[in-house]
Amino acid sequence: MRTEKEMFQLILQIAKEDDRIRAVYMNGSRTNPNVEKDIFQDYDIVYVVKETKTFIENKEWINQFGKRLYMQYPEDTDPEEHKEKCYGWLIQFEDGNRLDLHIHAEDYAKGDIVKDKLCTILLDKDNILPEIPVSSDETHWVTKPTEDAFLYTCNEFWWCLNNVGKGLWREEIPYVQDMVNMVLRPQLVKMLSWKIGITTNFSCSIGKSGKYMWKWLNEKEWKQFLRTYAGGNIEEIWDSTQQMCQLFHHTALFVSEKLQFKYDKEEARASYSFFLHTKKLPKDATEIM
Repeated sequence: MRTEKEMFQLILQIAKEDDRIRAVYMNGSRTNPNVEKDIFQDYDIVYVVKETKTFIENKEWINQFGKRLYMQYPEDTDPEEHKEKCYGWLIQFEDGNRLDLHIHAEDYAKGDIVKDKLCTILLDKDNILPEIPVSSDETHWVTKPTEDAFLYTCNEFWWCLNNVGKGLWREEIPYVQDMVNMVLRPQLVKMLSWKIGITTNFSCSIGKSGKYMWKWLNEKEWKQFLRTYAGGNIEEIWDSTQQMCQLFHHTALFVSEKLQFKYDKEEARASYSFFLHTKKLPKDATEIM
């Protein structure tokens, strides 16, 4: 596996030798001082170029980065006017390294680099890129919610719990998994993020899908969060969803108290009670209540 030093040398050497490439900057986890380095970190690289057309049309130029296992072209189906501004190659190499390489037209790059604070300039042949502050994950920090946002999140969670209950009673596992993981879970992660925001003065990022929440939740909370994940067993999903409800309620109480928001405890009680009632319904039931 090529070392970090070797990869950067290659990335910069190619940029220096190609007159079409005028600058290079990096974003992503490698620029984030709060992310621990590991062997799976991508190299998220942007080449600022005079034009994109010749790069896109020449299918061979990308070979100089090394032997590939496979590759994706994320902008391949985008309109031509977008490709003139931005185009990319996501590359998994045989040696284990991964390079997410994009080419940006100059004007597009100037707008992109100031929006994302997780950027580091590696090369600028013509001093075309604006000055940027030291790389920080500040743009990804948890933001303080409004009371309306808090109330909406609570209502969305407790209302959609109904769908999980009836789906489990019907044994519609694919539907239930979607409702749990695509509807309820985002509300739970959001609520937990607000608690973390309160305890850190809203100065941290919990990462994609809340993957860094373990850093700020206590051991009991983190273990309970992990118990909200379940496989395809009906009883396991009933139990994991109950864990999810209990964790959500406990966290919502904390957030509402600290931010002095209203929390509809009666809505939560009624929703959870109906969920538990649904769990007890026999399969031959002809009435719900």
